[in-house]
This record gives sequence, structure tokens and C-alpha cells, in this order.
Amino acid sequence: MKSARHKVLHPIAGKAMLLHLLDSLQSLAPARMVVVVGSAREQVETAVAARNVSVAVQSPQLGTGHAVLQAKDALSDFDGDILVLFGDAPLVTAATMRRLQAALGSDVAAVVLGFRPDDAGAYGRVIATAGVITKMAEYKDATPAERAETLCNSGLMLVRAADLWPLLARIGNANAAGEYYLPDIIGLLIGDGRTARVIETDPDEVAGVNSRAELAALEARWQARRRIAAMADGVTLIDPGSVFFAHDTAVARDVTIEPFVVFGPGVNIASGTTIRAHSHIEGAVIGEDCDIGPFARLRPGTVLATGVKIGNFVETKKAAFAAGAKANHLSYIGDASIGAKANIGAGTITCNYDGYFKYKTVIGAGAFIGSNSALVAPVNIGDGAIVAAGSTITADVGANALALVRPVQQHKPGWAAAFRARQLAKKQT
Repeated sequence: MKSARHKVLHPIAGKAMLLHLLDSLQSLAPARMVVVVGSAREQVETAVAARNVSVAVQSPQLGTGHAVLQAKDALSDFDGDILVLFGDAPLVTAATMRRLQAALGSDVAAVVLGFRPDDAGAYGRVIATAGVITKMAEYKDATPAERAETLCNSGLMLVRAADLWPLLARIGNANAAGEYYLPDIIGLLIGDGRTARVIETDPDEVAGVNSRAELAALEARWQARRRIAAMADGVTLIDPGSVFFAHDTAVARDVTIEPFVVFGPGVNIASGTTIRAHSHIEGAVIGEDCDIGPFARLRPGTVLATGVKIGNFVETKKAAFAAGAKANHLSYIGDASIGAKANIGAGTITCNYDGYFKYKTVIGAGAFIGSNSALVAPVNIGDGAIVAAGSTITADVGANALALVRPVQQHKPGWAAAFRARQLAKKQT
């Protein structure tokens, strides 16, 4: 990855790959979850600190079998089934995990998850007949005939705890890489006369990440799947390929999303709303029948009630708009409460920060804020009040009052022509 960030913490749809996987696991209600860490372990430990996860350390790092063995102490009193997953393969679904569980019958000691990529490349191969594995072969150690097999090993498997630890203790590292390979336990099982099975899944589900290019490819797969799901749920995407969702974007039916819209985490959009082109929305709750954009930026803490209009080049942050309120053009509204049917004129800003602290602006129901106004918080604009265009408001404005803060306009007939004549004369000398 050529990054200071641990590989498994690089995000897909705004969430670290490892956390995608842990969230899928949670739906299975596992008795335990153990994350095995090696290099840059502090980053991973921090990322999972708030979760019910045990951490095991692999040092030195001697292969996948050795990595799994490091979880033994954390699972010493556990006698159930152990599912082995990889933090850089984040799109494995809970449904596939359940399929692995279902395949682990009384006569099956282990289940391996296989896939058939377009290019099998250097993946380990699974040699099987009718789903029963006869051999597992790492590519480096495989024969030409074994390399011709198209069924590949994802590395994911399910094994009973009572079998896993004794098997891991028996594997060696007499291979091209000098590592302890987890798949070698399957060969040991087979040698013991026991049965291991393979089930297959789509290659996209088990795709791993080892480079920035592969990260981008996995992001594209996730987004494509999410767009299809959104449209199946009744969302209109005018140009699906140009819309980017976050991992938790919630969009109700009959929402229309125009091209080039990007969602950050924490967005919830109610029915009937339109998100217009080139808008960026993060951490916002949007009510029914709102009209957003184009070129709008809604930042965290934005809450819009029914029928709110946020127009082009408007930015909001930690701002609550009551039903029917409008900010149509070229405004910044931050740390603010906007009353029902209030109208925010073009070029209006809430001056919410003095370089040290944030302050709130309250605009009452039905208030009208004229264009190019600066509201210096903390300040309250009463219900039905009018702030004249070009005003800088530093004190509260009462309900239904007019606030006008600007100098008296002067008018000097002929001044402009005289000015030009003087300046032209100076330029010619």
C-alpha cells in the first residue's frame, strides 16, 4: 500500500476494511472475536478498542497458520467452531459465513471457501471431487497439473476448535516460502482419513487488497452493488455510476439523486427528496420532500425538516432547518437554528467562530434575511423579522422588526465623469 496506515484500516465506502468484516460477523452473534495483529499493531488495536474483540499478537510473522495459532490462548476455553477470515478481504457477507457453518456437518471436519477467478494467477488451488477436497496446493509448490485447476483457495475456512489447535501444532514449514501455511491442515485432515469440503462463492466477495489499485477496484465493486440495491429499493439514480454512497447511507424510496453526488458517513434521507448534481453530503438528516443543490455541501450536524430548500453553493454545518425554510444561494449557515418558512438571502453567512469558540445563531419562523447579510453570533432574529440586505447584525432583532445596518447612500451628480477625466489627464502626463 506504501502507506503509514495499516492495510486493513484503509477505507471502503468510508469505513475501514477490517470494520466491514467485523460488522458482518456481528450479525452471526459470535461467542468470541479475535483479531491477530502484527506490524503496526497499535493502529489496529486502537481501531477495535471500542468493540468486543480480543487481540492476539503475531511476532514474528511466520505465515497464516502461525497467525491463527496466536489466537489459541484467547480461545483456550472455547470448544465451538472457529471461522478464519482475513482483514484485507472485507466484502465476505454474513450469508456466506452461514453457508460455511451449514456445510460443517458431523461427517465434515473442515470447510474451505473457494472461488473461480478469471485469472487464477498465483492463488492456492483446491483439488476436489463433488465438493470433497482431495488436496490443497499453494501455487509456489503446485505441479503444472494442479496449477491448471481453476478452483482457488480464498484462505477462509471453518474448523472445529477441538481439531484446529492439534492440526496447527502438526504443520511444518518445508515449503518455498519457509512459512506455516494454514491450508496445510486440510492435507493433514485428509491424511487422517477425515473429510474436508469446499463451497464456492463469487470472486468479488473474497477479493483482497494489496495495493491502492486493488483498493480502488474493491471500492468500485462495493459501490456498484450498493447502487443496484438502492435502485431496487425505489431510489432513482439518474447516472448510477457517478453517485458514491458511504457504508451507512440510508435513502428512502422515491428519492431522486442526480449525477456526481457524494455521500460521506451518517446520512439519512427521507422520501420525496431530490439531491441535485455535484452535491456533497455527510452527517446529515434530510426530511421528506426537500430540494438540495446543485453544488450544495451539507456537513455533519445538519438536520432538515420537511420541504426545506438548500440551493446552489450553500454550505451548512450543525444547522437545523424547520419545515419550509430556504437558503437558496451562496450562503454559509453554521451552528444555527432556522425557523419554519424562514428565507435566507443570497450571500448570507452566520459568523459562528471567533477563532476560539463557536456561537449559535437563531432565526425565527418566517424571518427574511436579505442578501449579503452577516449575522455575528451569538444572535437571535425574531419570528417574522426582516434583516435588510447588506446588514451586519451584532445584536438581537425583535419579532416582526426591521434591522438595517448600513450607511446612508450618497449621490453626487457628475462625480464619476469628473473622476474619469482627472485620472485620464494624470495618465497622459
